Amino acid sequence: MYAAERQQLIESLVASEGRVVVVDLARRFGVTTETVRRDLDHLETTGLVRRVHGGAVSRSRRSTAEPSLAERTTRSSDAKAAIAMRALDAIPADFEGSVYLDAGTTTAAVAALLAQRPAGLAPIEVVTHSMTIAHVLAGVPGLSLTAIGGRVRGLTAAAVGAQTVDAISRLRPDIAFVGTNGISADFGLSTPDPDEAAVKRAIIASARRRVVLADAEKFDAELLVSFASLGDVDVLVSEAAPEGELAAALEAVDAEVWTP
Repeated sequence: MYAAERQQLIESLVASEGRVVVVDLARRFGVTTETVRRDLDHLETTGLVRRVHGGAVSRSRRSTAEPSLAERTTRSSDAKAAIAMRALDAIPADFEGSVYLDAGTTTAAVAALLAQRPAGLAPIEVVTHSMTIAHVLAGVPGLSLTAIGGRVRGLTAAAVGAQTVDAISRLRPDIAFVGTNGISADFGLSTPDPDEAAVKRAIIASARRRVVLADAEKFDAELLVSFASLGDVDVLVSEAAPEGELAAALEAVDAEVWTP
């Protein structure tokens, strides 16, 4: 296959799927990852895609784009499972305290693992504004659950609004697991919806330790509303380590980066 033909197919994949991954493309076309990276560099130079960590996304990717909960549940599921497993290292076996779980599919993966905690461990107080996570953890032995109320967004099944923000601001959880739609060196952590951003900002401000969960697709992405700076991040957990400016910016603020 000629390079031009391959690049045209890559452009079509980006247009239809929103993102492509270097390793997947190399396997698909039977070429080396270096060849795919050259193809992506060429497509970026011509303005057809935007290079991100591990692949490329569409140039038309909007700052307000937000997939539904059902769509996000099936996206990068292996990466989210790996991130959730690694994130649990933030909760040692002898932990006695409180944990806040932000809304999101990766934090939901953490909740699913918490629901399987061995019997006999010290009880944990879990707080969340996610209706999905509350359903998973309700009645689990060894966990005491507090669900924060408010207006529930259908797209994310999460409570939002002034009531939610006020309730969170009165808490001081020991550890907060926070999701994000984007993380970049210049814009920090961001999300498309202002109401979701206000809730996340309250979680960040309240928690003693902030553990951010983000698959590599979120690296270098900047959505409409920034809710935290990189300096607010104590630990970033991802399936791959960030590179370039993002890696340097995280190191500059002494944020830990955990990978499986």
